[in-house]
Amino acid sequence: MTTSSRMSGASGIASGDRMLPALLDGLDTALFAVDGTGRVTHWNRHAERLLGWPGAEAVGRASLGGWAVREADEPHVRDRLLTVPPGTRRTDEFALLRRDGGRVLVRATTTPLLDGEGHPAGAYCAFGEAGARFGRERDAALAAALLGDSPWAVVVLDADLRVLSVNARAARVLELPPEDLLGDPLAESFAGGIEELESAVEHTLAGHPPGGPVDLWLAPQDAGAREGAFADPVHAGAGLGGSPRRCLLSGFLRLAAPGGDPAPLGVAWLFEDVTRARLGAQAAARRRFRDSQLTRAARAAAECRDPMEAAVLHLHFALPGFADHALLDVAAGGDAFVRLAETPGEFGAPASATRGVPVGYRAGHPVLQAWDRGLAVRVTGGGVRSGWAADHRWPQGVEHALCVPMRSLGRQVGVLTFLRGGAGRPFDRADTVYGEDVALRAAAAVDLELRGRAG
Repeated sequence: MTTSSRMSGASGIASGDRMLPALLDGLDTALFAVDGTGRVTHWNRHAERLLGWPGAEAVGRASLGGWAVREADEPHVRDRLLTVPPGTRRTDEFALLRRDGGRVLVRATTTPLLDGEGHPAGAYCAFGEAGARFGRERDAALAAALLGDSPWAVVVLDADLRVLSVNARAARVLELPPEDLLGDPLAESFAGGIEELESAVEHTLAGHPPGGPVDLWLAPQDAGAREGAFADPVHAGAGLGGSPRRCLLSGFLRLAAPGGDPAPLGVAWLFEDVTRARLGAQAAARRRFRDSQLTRAARAAAECRDPMEAAVLHLHFALPGFADHALLDVAAGGDAFVRLAETPGEFGAPASATRGVPVGYRAGHPVLQAWDRGLAVRVTGGGVRSGWAADHRWPQGVEHALCVPMRSLGRQVGVLTFLRGGAGRPFDRADTVYGEDVALRAAAAVDLELRGRAG
């Protein structure tokens, strides 16, 4: 062998001797190694930080006893390190000593080290504080449970509001396949209510999440194509563009980056579908308010000497939260009707201001349908056809109508029409019941007025 080759070989050996400690020091876990006699051969920087023993003092010691392990524990620890079968790993828990004399319980994974002929030659031991490892394992178990089939729906978003993960419950609640959500911006998954959701997520990313669970009304992007998703008629028309909305009781968790990085990793959005409960509460509150309005109207009408003033009072009390306009027409023979009252607008005027105005309704008009059938008629059309309201001789901007026949003492006396603009939803069955209650009360006053004229 030449001098240059000997020098090259020596340089390679030296380089290898330096490379292995460098690799071990670069690991993210504490690690030491022992040979077949228990002598310490390697001790990386994470082990030094955890136990306080520098590598210069640790490497070369004949055993761990008396400094890294109590003398009484050394035989047991040495046996656990050097008796791992080849090709396997062993996980143990035992106590190590810090340089300051304190003890720390570690969770260690030992891997046997073999020589060139496959015989045991020592072991590598990677370890960390048992409490910290348990904490990480609990965090991992919690994440797996939340992202599995948990009672709460969970969607994980990155800092750019893209969907990173969707658990099974969230996919069922939203009725959207997970593959249609993953990787896409959050806004692409919803047709309505997205502004409130994005605002909550952005405030959470900034470190200011909502103080508690909040109700968010959202319409999934493809919900409008699924008819009958909800049997509740109020809910069916509540979404934007006709899409059913869901009320999701939502909480938000900021996912902080490890190592104190101020930039968050994202947000976990936890939610529960409380749509039916919220709609039930809204319906109950609406019924209570409407019952109160009927009672107030009856008391006010009882003080009126003019029957038509009493009828208009019933219309006036019925409008809040129910309709934008009310028209009261009485039959004048055949298909002819006369407008006796209209509110609002004319309510503050003298009672005679709207009396006796003939109204010519075309054939097939909802008022005529309600009169002929003796049943309430609901119609919607202003939002899809311009001039719809004018064709029906209704105020500009009307999009929804409810026409209710008025009956008193076994006969029909007229038709009461309730109108809503574009900001309102179509009339539903619960609205029809309320409109019929108002019509019964107004019909009694109108019948009294008509009989007074006949007398």
